[in-house]
Amino acid sequence: MNVTIADKLPDEAVKQLEEMGLKVDNNPGLKETDLENGLPDAQVLMVRSTVVNSECIEKSPRLSLIIRAGAGVNNIDIEAASGKGIYVANCPGKNAIAVAELTMGLILSLDRFIPQNVSDFNAGKWNKAAYSKADGLFGKTIGIIGTGMIGQEVIKRAQGFGLNVVAWSRSLTPKMADKMEIEYASSIEETAKASDILSVHLAMNAETRGIISKEILSALKDGAMFINTSRDGVVDEDALYNEVKSGRLKAGLDVFSDEPEFKEGEFESRFQRLDNVCITHHIGASTYQAQMAVADDAVDIVRGYLQEGKVRNWLNRCEHTESPWQLVVRHYDKPGVIANVMNELKRAKINAQELENVIFDRKLAACCTIQLDAEPTEKVLQNIRTRQDEVISAMLVPRG
Repeated sequence: MNVTIADKLPDEAVKQLEEMGLKVDNNPGLKETDLENGLPDAQVLMVRSTVVNSECIEKSPRLSLIIRAGAGVNNIDIEAASGKGIYVANCPGKNAIAVAELTMGLILSLDRFIPQNVSDFNAGKWNKAAYSKADGLFGKTIGIIGTGMIGQEVIKRAQGFGLNVVAWSRSLTPKMADKMEIEYASSIEETAKASDILSVHLAMNAETRGIISKEILSALKDGAMFINTSRDGVVDEDALYNEVKSGRLKAGLDVFSDEPEFKEGEFESRFQRLDNVCITHHIGASTYQAQMAVADDAVDIVRGYLQEGKVRNWLNRCEHTESPWQLVVRHYDKPGVIANVMNELKRAKINAQELENVIFDRKLAACCTIQLDAEPTEKVLQNIRTRQDEVISAMLVPRG
């Protein structure tokens, strides 16, 4: 099996793949435009931030698995992958602590003017009078939008700093909030109104795009901080820019819309000219600890695929097909039985949308469950049942 790695992974992870007998093309300099030419030999593609678009998928005939060494998969054309029967998997939660640490770092940097302190010191300027005017964090309220793994890690650290925590998430309930010792908010706007600091920890999808709207930002108190270490698309960035430019809000950002695609080079952003912004270079998950945890998880996904044919954290699986009928065939565990059953269905022009075959102890018998898009006639069922040297029984049941 051939594996292409299009982003930097720790050497230990590459070595683990090679020790599994895989041929590894470790090419962390690959860009979206390079992948567009296709990967003629790769069966597995590992990426972090590199974009995998439909052209890459169309021109990579052997590709069967794409792994995002991280959580978000908005850089992968999942629809195109699904159309070609290519698994897409991710490694969620492995970088939660790293992102939470950076979140707290951005908050402290905004409050204590840390970047400006360092910049002036390196320029030979001493300005203790200006930089002694921090508010401090203790006793203030931080609003957390999204209480998944990252949000929960931020909550732990915020509580350690003596911050009061109010949170909103689609999955958060008052009972869960009580257990976490935080205040439950029924909406994002309610969270924003209560917050001195608003920190976003949401995945990027159609439902969350622009969820931090102009109205939400307007609900924040004068002088409040807005922190985004998730995805730029979750916030109305024009509204954020105007709020920060006016001086009403401060912003700590690890992501922004005109972020360069390249890993190193010159660039310009409208946020560069604002004093009350602290921006990092999309490094939320970029600690050695986090990268090793993510890489180990990605390697483990490949291992499972290679050894068992199963993909852990498979994202583009259809959770529920519309097939209205289920055929349960108990059969003897011998070659060709399932093939013969499928041939009967094929002749009847019935599509098997899902199939699972399990083996019983002693390995003499098995049970195959097949989800069908149409009802087999009695004749088709009889043709299957009369294979007495192969089939023990065949039962058709409607799916409720």
